Amino acid sequence: MFSRKAITKFFALALVYLTVAGNAWAGKKKKRKPNIIFILADDLGYGDLSCYGQTKFSTPNIDRMAERGLRFTDHYSGSTVCAPSRCTLMTGFHTGHSYIRGNQEVKPEGQLPIPASSVTVAEVLKQAGYTTGVIGKWGMGYPGSEGDPNNQGFDYFFGYNCQREAHHYYPTHLWRNQERVEYPENNLKEKKGKYSHDLFTEDALRFVRENKDNPFFLYLAYSVPHADVDVPEDSMKPFIGKFDEKPYKGGGYLAQPTPKAAHAGMVTRMDGDIGKLNKLLADLDIDENTLVIFTSDNGPHVEGGHNPAFFNSAGGLRGVKRDLYEGGIRAPFIAMWPGTVKAGSETDHPSAFWDFLPTACEIAGYQAPVGIDGISYLPTLLGKSPKQKKHEYLYWEFHTKAQTRDKQAVRKGDWKGVRMKIKTAGQPIELYNLAKDPGEKNNVASKYPEIVAEITAIMDQQHVKSEYFPFSYESTKIRKAKTKRPQ
Repeated sequence: MFSRKAITKFFALALVYLTVAGNAWAGKKKKRKPNIIFILADDLGYGDLSCYGQTKFSTPNIDRMAERGLRFTDHYSGSTVCAPSRCTLMTGFHTGHSYIRGNQEVKPEGQLPIPASSVTVAEVLKQAGYTTGVIGKWGMGYPGSEGDPNNQGFDYFFGYNCQREAHHYYPTHLWRNQERVEYPENNLKEKKGKYSHDLFTEDALRFVRENKDNPFFLYLAYSVPHADVDVPEDSMKPFIGKFDEKPYKGGGYLAQPTPKAAHAGMVTRMDGDIGKLNKLLADLDIDENTLVIFTSDNGPHVEGGHNPAFFNSAGGLRGVKRDLYEGGIRAPFIAMWPGTVKAGSETDHPSAFWDFLPTACEIAGYQAPVGIDGISYLPTLLGKSPKQKKHEYLYWEFHTKAQTRDKQAVRKGDWKGVRMKIKTAGQPIELYNLAKDPGEKNNVASKYPEIVAEITAIMDQQHVKSEYFPFSYESTKIRKAKTKRPQ
């Protein structure tokens, strides 16, 4: 028999052990770094969500994110087309400094690669102990190049390496890391077996399940609602007959008899899948340790029969994709982090894609690369506005194949300057007061020469010459990317 003293000592030691173990477990749990999920829609306009004013259809799951999190009113994409916007997101540089400043194709499959010297958000998060994955559309290299996602810090990649291939939702192939995955049940015309968006959702859910016990970064780069305007019948059916349709007969994109119904179906299908992802986070009990961000890479497109005016896809803002007016670059942006980000909150903090990298670094407790253009918006997420550093200005430049359509833009406070069709140095700018004129209808440049001078100086100073993306007055020839990949 044990004495009462021995029994008391046993329980006392057991209590000490359990207390120490419990504290250690709690400390370990507390030190677990938050997961980060960045969901990017493709060509979704500022007004294409019901929580941003859409009335032709509803997006209840994304709206629920806004109800449970923070809605930004003044967030901007990195550019007004795909590749440069994604480059700013990954590297933290605006398009005056970034490597990619326009879409430049590589044949047979891919785009101009970001160089090996680039430091991406995936690379820094990987160094901070995260498992990193990108699922969806890439567009910053070609398979096997230095810009391939596996060579830019991503442990895992599944999707379209080439954004041109992503125009088709029933692909003949996708890429899983360096392996080409064939889909014989698809072709570009009649056979529609596997819808790529659904494959991305399934893979994203699997990635979360497999990595739930350790910090992960998932970049979920959906390709909807970019043209082709194409979606399975079950998503289009609720909208058939609801709108007055003008059939799209095809051309550069797939023919679509009911493009309005298809657009509504594409967005609502994505909304439902985002609901599945958020439900999984809750079911796995990791939602309170996961920051989920949803946004779009640029303004609404006008291809494939889509009518952004009908849907008010730009949310009343001027311009669409390829414009540097607000409708081309202002993006919906929602951040949900239950228990950390205040539910149902809203901010007008001006921010942009190049702010994501330093934000992710601060969340991970890792030093952001020196010299980038981004500023962490974590204080805004945490509701600590007085501690939020602000940009003196936001800058964009956009380059096209026809250099005479190149353009620049600057937002400085409530002032917005736009310089169009840059043929020579020192071209005049348009000036708008966004507080009084968010639709950029009234050019007041002649009334405020001092503001024009300030913005002109920013444009001239922030543009660093690029051999791949020169303005027309800098060069008559654009250097083209070449692929070394065997044909």
